Amino acid sequence: MNRVVVIAVHPDDETLGCGGTILKFLSQGDEVHCILVTKGNDEQARLWERAKNAYRFTSVIELDFPEMELMDISLNKLIPPISDGIRKIQPNILIIPNRSDAHSDHRAVFNAVASCTKAFRYPFIEQVLMMEVVSETDFALPLPEGQFIANYFVDISAEFESKQRILKIYESELLPYPQTRNMSTISALNRYRGSLINTEYAEAFMSLKTIVR
Repeated sequence: MNRVVVIAVHPDDETLGCGGTILKFLSQGDEVHCILVTKGNDEQARLWERAKNAYRFTSVIELDFPEMELMDISLNKLIPPISDGIRKIQPNILIIPNRSDAHSDHRAVFNAVASCTKAFRYPFIEQVLMMEVVSETDFALPLPEGQFIANYFVDISAEFESKQRILKIYESELLPYPQTRNMSTISALNRYRGSLINTEYAEAFMSLKTIVR
């Protein structure tokens, strides 16, 4: 059995980046825990309550950091609560935000989480995956050192409709077409990622570490 921790910076990141993968793990009997770093504004917090109940996570840790201010918070304050959550759960799989996402909160959390993946301190972690979040990962400036290289794919064909239903909970946070943060474009991205592995729908990740014991 896998024990998975998803690090979501804001409500909806978990669904945009790996909603289908979460559902797949849960359907297989795996544990999926979510660490939510900030609840965002009041509306986002309300929607998050509905979304987390829809997933039925094994557990949820809410850190309640302020949105849009994480770059101004010392890593010495960010790292300990994230580390404590990871140590408590002891996941073998860690799903984290992309290091170069457009949102500064995502980059700050990546830097904090990176300190919580050292093998000599967190020997239970066997896989670290960066997720692809629409309107954050794709909006990052195309610097060579920050490219998102999709090299790990999860077939979510069976979970896609359920992912869409949960995504509709966040409908007020989505944007009108043709902007990327909308149902049509998200479906297109998952179809495209699926086509790369000869299936209908998929989510893509960038694998940073895989340990086979």
